Amino acid sequence: MYNLKMNKKKAKLIFKHNFFEIVEEGDHVLCAVSGKEIKLQNLNYWNVDLQEAYFSPIEVSKRLKNLKK
Repeated sequence: MYNLKMNKKKAKLIFKHNFFEIVEEGDHVLCAVSGKEIKLQNLNYWNVDLQEAYFSPIEVSKRLKNLKK
C-alpha cells in the first residue's frame, strides 16, 4: 500500500501580492497562528509584510488583533 504521509514535506515560500514563489518544493506550509498544516493547493491567506501563511480568515483576524496591541 502506498503511504502518502511518507512524501509530506514542508515547502518554503516567498509571499508576494496575489501569488507566492516556491523556494523549496513541498506539499504544505504551516499556519503562523494555529500551526495547522495547509496544503499548497488550499493556501489562500498570507501576509506579504510578515511573510506568514494563515489557515483561514479566523487566523488572519487573530494575527491582526495581536499586531494592534
